[in-house]
Amino acid sequence: MSPTTSNPQSILNNRFLSYLIWQSIPSTLIFIFSFSFLPKTPLWSFLPFITFQFLFSVTLSFISSASSHPIFLPRRLKLSLTFLLFVTASAFSGSVAALSLFGFNDFGRVGLRGFLVGSMFGFHYVFKRRWVLEFPIIQRPPFFNFKMGIPLAAKRAFKLSTVAFIFSAILLEIIPHNFKCSIATQAFVAEQIVFFVASFAIFFCWELTHNLHRVLHTKRSVFAPPKGSAAAETNPSEHLLSALEESNPTSLLRYLAYLDLCMVCENNVDTWRRAAFFEETGETYKRVIAVCLKPLEQLASRLGEALGNSSDKSTQLSSQLNSPTDARLDLKHVEELYNFQLYAWCSRIVASLTACSRKEDKFGAAQLSGSNAAVVSTLISCLLAVENFMGKKTNLQSPNQLLGSAGIKWATVNSGRLDIAAAAAGSKRKNGPANSKAYAIADVLKTSIYQIVSAFHDEMLAGTKASLLEKDWVTSEKPLFGSREMVIQKLRLFLDFRAT
Repeated sequence: MSPTTSNPQSILNNRFLSYLIWQSIPSTLIFIFSFSFLPKTPLWSFLPFITFQFLFSVTLSFISSASSHPIFLPRRLKLSLTFLLFVTASAFSGSVAALSLFGFNDFGRVGLRGFLVGSMFGFHYVFKRRWVLEFPIIQRPPFFNFKMGIPLAAKRAFKLSTVAFIFSAILLEIIPHNFKCSIATQAFVAEQIVFFVASFAIFFCWELTHNLHRVLHTKRSVFAPPKGSAAAETNPSEHLLSALEESNPTSLLRYLAYLDLCMVCENNVDTWRRAAFFEETGETYKRVIAVCLKPLEQLASRLGEALGNSSDKSTQLSSQLNSPTDARLDLKHVEELYNFQLYAWCSRIVASLTACSRKEDKFGAAQLSGSNAAVVSTLISCLLAVENFMGKKTNLQSPNQLLGSAGIKWATVNSGRLDIAAAAAGSKRKNGPANSKAYAIADVLKTSIYQIVSAFHDEMLAGTKASLLEKDWVTSEKPLFGSREMVIQKLRLFLDFRAT
């Protein structure tokens, strides 16, 4: 566990400095290994090798982000320049690293080939979204996490070096340049073997750098004053709330704050911090719930915009929930689904806090503030939006149907009322990468809702019999997606454990 911190802004600076210091260790070890086994590696080339490796490490950290941010039009130029800088740094780092390991005797051919290898790695890193930080499911000590990533780094480095070796060899023969020369067959084979080993060492060094960066920047930080201090006794949640409310929404600092909050809410560690959320005034609890519901509300709202949500017009309620065509889903809305980690944390946090409030909320802050109803309404509304994106369709049933007036009938996109174009679009989106994220988000939302329903099942059943279920667990405002009737009926499906 990371030590507590009273200055959240210093977290990123300390991690960046630690990353730059530690990354020099595997780079140095790889160079020493190469110097020992590659006959053409001069000792003095360590300085340019480690210098450009440092440049690569800095640019890698520069483009990394915890958020898979949508590339909006105003930001596209800035992001493109940032990624172009990384690709350029990778290309030059690959060129200098190849010369350092291979030797500076054949400057032109080796330098150009290393440039091509580095460019390939840079483009692969950008387009495969490897710059997005993925937080581990289980928080382990950094050394153990780094050690677990070494076999994967070696495997990936071997694959990339093989492809890069063939790719650069072909391009070197196709691209016109002045460095072509005829050499003996035996010398040519030896040169190819040495360059393949050198390229593997370069890629392995970069993969270890990526692994180290991920481990150090996804480690949990505790946003709380030291236990027993004056701040811990008076307002232990202020550091955490400050990071959640005042930091940039896509910054790593905010993601670390959500991670810390999620671990406090779900686990029986730092229970004194979770107890502080249920203070007498209820303001702290409301702030925590609000900052966690905001991303989910934005997801439901933006998907509603893309799907043509118009729930305020009851006559258009059926048409708004028909499976949309891909033309209505632009890049901005689809990329919202790639922030799965944030939505998962927020959903789990509000569900855990709501469930814990049944026994730990001595002052009734959750119920009296209306937070319980806000949580359930937002989770269900967000689930409706995500499921509709997946191709499911919601129909309000008449009182004489099987499930009664409180039932919902779910159908797939190949309903008879859907035209061929809509069905084809839904099938195309079903097989896309965004839909896998939608399924993952839907699963987390369902699990969170069931967690709340399981904790308050008896109270909800009693409320249903007394016709108070809607009053206690659903807000009176218009939901962000669908209608209030849909939210109520969906809640009853969860109450009967029939929501799938």
